[in-house]
Parts: sequence; structure tokens; C-alpha cells
Amino acid sequence: MPVAKSDLIKELADSYPNFLRKDLVRLIDIVLYEMINSLKRGERVELRDIFTIEPRTQKSGFRRNPKNGKSFFAKERKKIFFKMSKKWATKINEK
Repeated sequence: MPVAKSDLIKELADSYPNFLRKDLVRLIDIVLYEMINSLKRGERVELRDIFTIEPRTQKSGFRRNPKNGKSFFAKERKKIFFKMSKKWATKINEK
């Protein structure tokens, strides 16, 4: 289930009424900016007891299109690998 940044900020503002909304917006922007830049640098992002994200390189080579069966050459590219923690998975599946 995707979560919009505005929904996340609203939830945080409701949970922590002592914080100003503009400070929460700034906090979320900083966290997302740092996560994106570390992934661009090839570093692993880990939020303990929630998830890990790491970039992986897919090697170049010949691939086959399953729809028509034709082969084509695919360049090397980066992919994002996401792994959810067991604690978080159990919390999500409880609801």
C-alpha cells in the first residue's frame, strides 16, 4: 500500500502535536534526500526493525522476451532490492 508524503506528515502531526508541521515536512524531506543520495552512491540503507534497501547491479547480457520469444541484448543496470524485517511483517499482517 503506497503512502503519500502528505499522509505521512499528517499522521506524524497528529501523533506529535508539539512539533510544527513545517518542521515535520523538513524532517521528512531531509530523510528522503539522504536515503536517495546514499542509494545513488551505492550504499545500503537500513532502518532497524523496519526494512533495508540496497542497490544491486544486474549484469549485461542476452535476454529473451517471453511475449514473442525474441532475444535482445540488455545493458548493465542497477536495481533496488527491498527486504522487510520479520517484526514489521508480523505487525502488518496482524491488521
